[in-house]
Amino acid sequence: MALTEDEIFAKVQSALEDALGVDDDEVTMDATLVGDLGAESIDFLDIVFKLEKAFDIQIPREELSPEDILTNSQYVQDGVVTADGLAELKKRMPWADLSDFEADPKVQNFGNLLTVGDLCRYVGAKVND
Repeated sequence: MALTEDEIFAKVQSALEDALGVDDDEVTMDATLVGDLGAESIDFLDIVFKLEKAFDIQIPREELSPEDILTNSQYVQDGVVTADGLAELKKRMPWADLSDFEADPKVQNFGNLLTVGDLCRYVGAKVND
């Protein structure tokens, strides 16, 4: 059974409130997980676990965070993701809005990129597949 965007958002919001100890009014579609909600790398394990449970899905780590691209010298030059790297990220993360990252594709900016909306679109693609 397909879930609506609102149903997906409600479950994602609940998982993030739980994992990060934030208030529901902080968890908006545009909020970034790291910058706005204060998620740290250890929190992502908890977030993934809660989402897998809430939606009964499997979330392979490399799907949500393609570290292998960001640490690959084929895709990164001097700390900046190359055009090939951006193309690979877009291919792997069709649910993410990478436009802000494209404007300043430094590897260190990547963590600040993932928004609640991106997470909702990712989950939506998994559950409504």
